[in-house]
Amino acid sequence: MRSARMRQFPAFFNMDDARVVVFGGGEEARRKVRLLAKTPAQITVIIGKDIDPGFAEEFAGRITIAPQSEAGPALDIARFAIVACRIDENTERSITWARQYGVPLNVVDRPELCDFTVPSILDRGEIVAAVASGGSAPVLAKSVRAKLEGLLPARIGDLAELAGRMRDEVKERLPNAGERRQFWESVLNGKAAELAYAGEIEAAEQAMRDALNGRRAQGVVHLVGAGPGDPELLTLKALRLLQEADIVYFDRLVSDEILTLIRRDADRVPVGKSKGDHSVPQEEIHEMLIRSARDGKRVVRLKGGDPFIFGRGGEEMEAVLAAGVEAFVVPGISSALGCAAQAGVPLTHRDHAQSLTFVTGHAKSGGVPDLDWESLAKPNQTVTVFMGVGTAAAITDKLIEAGRAPDTPVAVIENGTRRDEIQVFGILAELPDLITDNGIKGPALLIIGKVAGLPFASGTIAQANPVQQETFA
Repeated sequence: MRSARMRQFPAFFNMDDARVVVFGGGEEARRKVRLLAKTPAQITVIIGKDIDPGFAEEFAGRITIAPQSEAGPALDIARFAIVACRIDENTERSITWARQYGVPLNVVDRPELCDFTVPSILDRGEIVAAVASGGSAPVLAKSVRAKLEGLLPARIGDLAELAGRMRDEVKERLPNAGERRQFWESVLNGKAAELAYAGEIEAAEQAMRDALNGRRAQGVVHLVGAGPGDPELLTLKALRLLQEADIVYFDRLVSDEILTLIRRDADRVPVGKSKGDHSVPQEEIHEMLIRSARDGKRVVRLKGGDPFIFGRGGEEMEAVLAAGVEAFVVPGISSALGCAAQAGVPLTHRDHAQSLTFVTGHAKSGGVPDLDWESLAKPNQTVTVFMGVGTAAAITDKLIEAGRAPDTPVAVIENGTRRDEIQVFGILAELPDLITDNGIKGPALLIIGKVAGLPFASGTIAQANPVQQETFA
């Protein structure tokens, strides 16, 4: 049963002008010094007879190495001490000295002797998080820290530093504590934050000042790649934005598993398209994104695969920026990469494919696109076709007519990386039949080239992938 009391009280030492003592000259001591060297503290390393090769050189100019005879004077002015000796006799002696001087003490791998433990630390500059287990399970604490690292933006420390610089000014302009809290909650979760995370610190500061001057904050638009469908292939940044968004406009190709990751109280607006069904015209999508951002909302445009690979992300980015709204792109794993990897098909191979071409199988006006078929028919390359199910027969004819061998291996992957995924394999001349016989409607990816016939691909005959379907069932 979980105790209602905290056995440890978390606190942070201020390391400005601090002096710290580390006992030991081996690898454990070196690891602690590496951690301490990230702070401005003055570090004294007390050693016995030996010190590991390279120890002094690694921290040249950052540490003072002293013999045991100088431990007393060092401890007398120390903020805390760490004992990391290799020899038990030296460990006991160091503990005795530290106790005599009343210095807070940490003894490596001896939690029962510690006044404090060194937690697993997440360092983002001004933002520091620490995870501790009281010394009982340090590996578990590191695992928790790793999960936190995935959730926190890399530049969150820059945002904290900016807030720190403006703290006094905000306090002067907003003397009421409630108003200040509302201000900080707004700017640290809005446009200023997103600009800081993107590295645009000057623009982030201006956004904070605009908010402080009472100007209505305009939101931002993020074009986010959802990947091919498997939620575990979503990027960490994409996951964070889904959990922060006020409104999400999503495509038909985005999987239900990924949609469940959106913040519960966010608005969800489907704007998907399918062949012959553009229920929401592209221009209207542009207007919706711009309007929501101007209303001050954090907007995510969630697109299957990658926004900039046959995802109309370029058109949407152009429209949003032209309207004076900030926009950012979060790349996703393209369906070409995700589906091929799932099927065991390497898109390039030194022996079989020295080039890779992505093409669309569907022209903007409908029908077969006007492509350079002679170039696509050249051997030793992989041609990956998006949106090519409906035009597969024409694509096959044009490639063979241009000189591509009829027995060129092909793979067709429908709903790649998802529970209802189907993979079929065959040759180019059979491509239309592969699609028809297996009931493939799309979305599907066509992979044409020798790599589709390699023995470590999921199959070499034209059949659905029952193993994969059974695995996901």
